[in-house]
Amino acid sequence: MPGPSIPLRSVTALFLQRQHLARPRALALTAHRLARFVEDVGGLQLDSINVLERAHYLTVWSRFGPYDRAWLDRIVYRRRLLFEYWAHAACLVPTTMLPWWRRAMLDYRLRHTGWSRWLRRNAKVLDRVKAAVLANGPMAQGDFEGRRPAGAAGWWSWRPVQHALHYLWMTGALTVHSRQHFQKRFDLLERAIPDSLGGAAVSSEDFQRWHIERSLHAMGAATELDLTHYLTFPRLGPGPRRAALRAMIEGGEVTALEIEGRPGRWLALTRDLPALARARRAPTPSRGTTLLSPFDSLLWYRDRVARLFGFEYRIEVYTPGHKRVHGYYPLPILHHGHLIGRVDAKRHRAEGRLEIRHVHFEPWFASGQKPPTGGARLDQDEALGGLRDAFASLGTFVGAGKVVLRRVTPSRLRRALTHAGSA
Repeated sequence: MPGPSIPLRSVTALFLQRQHLARPRALALTAHRLARFVEDVGGLQLDSINVLERAHYLTVWSRFGPYDRAWLDRIVYRRRLLFEYWAHAACLVPTTMLPWWRRAMLDYRLRHTGWSRWLRRNAKVLDRVKAAVLANGPMAQGDFEGRRPAGAAGWWSWRPVQHALHYLWMTGALTVHSRQHFQKRFDLLERAIPDSLGGAAVSSEDFQRWHIERSLHAMGAATELDLTHYLTFPRLGPGPRRAALRAMIEGGEVTALEIEGRPGRWLALTRDLPALARARRAPTPSRGTTLLSPFDSLLWYRDRVARLFGFEYRIEVYTPGHKRVHGYYPLPILHHGHLIGRVDAKRHRAEGRLEIRHVHFEPWFASGQKPPTGGARLDQDEALGGLRDAFASLGTFVGAGKVVLRRVTPSRLRRALTHAGSA
């Protein structure tokens, strides 16, 4: 029997709400708001690229505007509001959800069979690394003696200590205590987060249902393929995931949906049906303008972004320079719930300057057409004013006293963007 029929704009609007982008940069950051945000989206992705700012710092700025990064570090690594684990990729996840992630840690010992041979050969290395952390307190990889095997290359050429630290972290023996220059320092999980091992771990079946529930909560409504690409760890496999979904549908926790004009079955938490109905009545999916990190949870599954926003996106860090279209580290522009373009930006730290190297608008926006997924035409002047304000906010956040605009595509919008919002 077909489920309720929902317009695509309802899914988009609820997705933006759950991603805390209904009113970007409208509220100041607090510990409570940070916790609520990461609980709703499931994880705050970490990445080492620092051409502008680290990904997790940028993702928080996109929602709350400028804030003190040192404060955020204290909240994470001293108050332990969040902790590091693998959720989509390496993420900060809520410490309140540690009882659930403990099941993933325990299962990792058995499911990650690629480790079997290495573990048989290096059991003593694991013991020595854990004993060293127990005796010395937080330690980084560089605190251990030893060298990478001569001539080796690739992930599996990591020296044994690096393997051991990663395995002990993923299985819950260690956790990331803190970072220095973005390098992880590990400590015993129970020492860094007291009472973390109290109580029995949830069952694998309960964890699978929780994993689906968290992904559906974060997305509002989703296809089964969306579910596999949102929280990508642990890889549950199609059989267990479908069995868990079937049980949740039969139990009334999940409802199958039809999305108007879209093929296939979509899914939503039954408790979210009223929220989808309210989103349908919203005049616009969101209000405000911000820039998104390439590793933002809104963008975790690029095919979903294309379906919901009509926006084809890829990060070009790994594309040879002469083949790049939008720049090294393009940040999508979100305005009033639509992705209207992208910005390639770079922070020049020594000079205290934020360089906007290239602003590339979507053709439909530049020509004043309606958005590709429907809705009214956007006020171009208002959007350019919002983007100019976002540049100023980003400059303040990264400590740049000057913001310099270079290329704009199409070039005819450069002057309008430069003067947008000025008196």
